[in-house]
Amino acid sequence: MGLRATLIRPFAHWIARRIDRMAANAVADQERIRQHLVARAHQTAFGRDHDFSSIESYADFTRQIPIRDYEDLKPYVERVKQGEQDVLWPGKPAYFAKTSGTTSGVKYIPMSRESTPLHFGTARDALFNYFARTGNGRWLDGKLIFLSGSPVLEEVAGIPTGRLSGISNHLVPAWLRTNQMPTWSTNCIEDWEEKVERIVDETSGADMRLISGIPPWVQMYYERLLARSGQRSIREMFPNFSVFVYGGVNFEPYRAKLEELVGAPIDTVETYPASEGFIAFQDRFPAQGLLLNTNAGMFFEFVPAGEIFNENPTRLWLKDVELGVNYALILHTNAGLWGYNIGDTVQFVSKNPYRLVVSGRVKHFISAFGEHVIGKEVEESLLPVANEGGLRIVEFTVAPQVNPPEGGLPYHEWFIEFDQPPADPEAFARAVDARMRTQNIYYDDLITGNILRPLVIRPLRRDAFREYMKAEGKLGGQNKVPRLANDRKIADWLARWIEQQ
Repeated sequence: MGLRATLIRPFAHWIARRIDRMAANAVADQERIRQHLVARAHQTAFGRDHDFSSIESYADFTRQIPIRDYEDLKPYVERVKQGEQDVLWPGKPAYFAKTSGTTSGVKYIPMSRESTPLHFGTARDALFNYFARTGNGRWLDGKLIFLSGSPVLEEVAGIPTGRLSGISNHLVPAWLRTNQMPTWSTNCIEDWEEKVERIVDETSGADMRLISGIPPWVQMYYERLLARSGQRSIREMFPNFSVFVYGGVNFEPYRAKLEELVGAPIDTVETYPASEGFIAFQDRFPAQGLLLNTNAGMFFEFVPAGEIFNENPTRLWLKDVELGVNYALILHTNAGLWGYNIGDTVQFVSKNPYRLVVSGRVKHFISAFGEHVIGKEVEESLLPVANEGGLRIVEFTVAPQVNPPEGGLPYHEWFIEFDQPPADPEAFARAVDARMRTQNIYYDDLITGNILRPLVIRPLRRDAFREYMKAEGKLGGQNKVPRLANDRKIADWLARWIEQQ
């Protein structure tokens, strides 16, 4: 173990003990945070508009603060963008995190002076906790790469504004910058393909020990490294590479391919960061689910996913959640988000401590026939069948085919880019369909009742999804392919990439 890891080791163990205390005090911390948020913001424009001074109980809280999406919050954000202070949170935001929205265009998510340190602080704690739990601190004494967006920020009403991953580059402490790659100038490149080539230039001979990023874009980085070097595996290039950090997407569809490129299984640390707050992280190795970040300036609510578009949905806080229920995640934060529907759905896999998995997106589902299929169900149908057959999935998405051009019953159409397609595609499709029917009873009823025919799989040519994301202007960074759509927009674009059999 090197000098830096040796010096940090006692602090890492202290962080691990603090995380254990957070896990044990989750409900009490959430109640305290709820009260603090209301007290802190009661003199803001939002607090006055929603009569925060009258809030005493959780019932008052839910009565005074409605659930909202960005469009509902936007009038307040626009006031901040015009330079007004004390609108959603005291003072002005420290940053605006820009995110892409489907109906709202660009979203400007406020990050306050209280919330901003918790973004990097939680990422640091997740990694130091990994060190303490596993004993692997070797990564601290070599190079680390965070594949992220550009750190170049613009000014909006005097507020630095950019992508969260770019903002995060400004929060890296000086002691870590000497290890961090790529260089600042390379990180500022906007074109993803050019940026990857420059990153390959800079990192090819480096002592890389930790790599962090969204799995599909890390895969692209690995492939460019190997193509350029002629090496057989990433491990040959980076013999000290020991931990991969990721978040935002389920790793399992990418695991087999990434491990093949690396040349061996490798430790992973899963995180759940968002522009709105650092929501959860992996606290045990291995562990099912991510520990909810209950002492980081956020009060969480949970709405049964089927009720999220109701006028008066059921609203629960942490002490009332149940295991295995699909909840829409609602945030109240110390950056001034109130009753904010982040758009994700989650399911708890443990309540002691509170650990969850991301099950999908509120707006990413298929319910063309009332089946309400979610992302977790399609992943848990496809991946076991692929693994049993030794198949590697590059990427996939699913859409309904309501009016089949070939005639007959409608069906769910699965567009899959395989690293190598199955030898018997029809048998593969039958096996996935059988698992899908056990995952979703409504889907099973539709098949049994001859409303739907079994699913159809469309193998795609190589790089189909990369070309789609490029066409959408979303290649690289933190952008992810939607796994489910209730319309045909993605499906119709991908149809030109179907592999002819």
